[in-house]
Amino acid sequence: MRAGAAGRAERSDAGEAPGDAGSELFGELARMVAALAEVQGLRSFTLPYPAFAQRALDHTVTHCLDVGEAPPRSLPELWEWCGTRPSDDPLFAVPASLVSPGTTLVHPVGRMPTRSCLEVASHGPDKGVAAHARALLGDLRARSGTEERYRQCRAFLARHPVVHQQDRFAPGWNRAVWSRVKNLYGPLPEYLLADGVFLHCPSCGLPALPRDSAVSVPGPPAADAEIWCEGENCPRDAPAEPVREPDQAWILHRSLRWYLALPHRTDEAAREALERAGAAHETLPGLLPAYRLRDTGPRIVDIQVYDRVEPALLAAHLAVNTPLADRTLVVIPDVPAGRDGYRDAFTAALPALLRDRLVLTTPMDLLPDLGAGPTRGEGRCVASPRP
Repeated sequence: MRAGAAGRAERSDAGEAPGDAGSELFGELARMVAALAEVQGLRSFTLPYPAFAQRALDHTVTHCLDVGEAPPRSLPELWEWCGTRPSDDPLFAVPASLVSPGTTLVHPVGRMPTRSCLEVASHGPDKGVAAHARALLGDLRARSGTEERYRQCRAFLARHPVVHQQDRFAPGWNRAVWSRVKNLYGPLPEYLLADGVFLHCPSCGLPALPRDSAVSVPGPPAADAEIWCEGENCPRDAPAEPVREPDQAWILHRSLRWYLALPHRTDEAAREALERAGAAHETLPGLLPAYRLRDTGPRIVDIQVYDRVEPALLAAHLAVNTPLADRTLVVIPDVPAGRDGYRDAFTAALPALLRDRLVLTTPMDLLPDLGAGPTRGEGRCVASPRP
């Protein structure tokens, strides 16, 4: 670990702005939180710390000494910082054009990585959780042999973030699909249990945790602030549901829960909107669900579905992975889309050449936005209904 004066000299010689150093540290801490959650959960830490966590702690101490802040004395103390020090804290000074002000890396109730944390980590040099999910899906696609079998497997994973032993005896269970995807599941980790009980959110189906370890089920819905689920934005109009015999259940890898299962509801809502309108479309090949509209004349019009809370990072992802269509409707859930400044931040973060090709929308607004135009002077885009 470098001394404060030496660190200041090195940063000055390199010409690095303090804000840049803070943003880089915020990204490193996001990657640390995401990785450490998989290693041992966020409830306890034992020495020796994993090397990546020790490096993050060392870098935090050095940065604090550089800027005259009292540094954290241990990894548990650093963990508390990740739940209370937001991105726009002077220690980090992450620009609002990259991450929404007030963003923290650890959820105060669940003490698990926030969705923003996973998105920041996936924006880093190793692409973090997103890269892990893509690798798993790429391997599944190769093992499936055909695009249709891969789609069946992908749909199963999206609908079943948790599988119980009893599910295998239910009508409609597809043994062939399970044989291809079962290696993507593992036992329920202890850090997702509260008093030995595993809870899942009735809205998104993803893991849920109360603020403390006391679990009372069944019962009235807990207050919104007292329950965490991986979806984070789910309504709290029903209590979290317990899974019987958690030792007989398997849970999908977290990267796939975030990358594939989380957007599933939005994907279903978008497809239902297309079906209601009779808008002819086809599913495109690829790791994630995407659709191409038919009967749009010479123009290619695609639909992609995401569930992201950080608009600038979503725009950055699309800028790097630029859709080839003339027009792409990017469908996100209603909750983030309705957040103050989300749409403006998304548009501002896009390269100017993409702003007339990418349209941010929601399942509710999808059909009206299909008819919006013109785009690049090519006239209105209206999907022809099926006969």
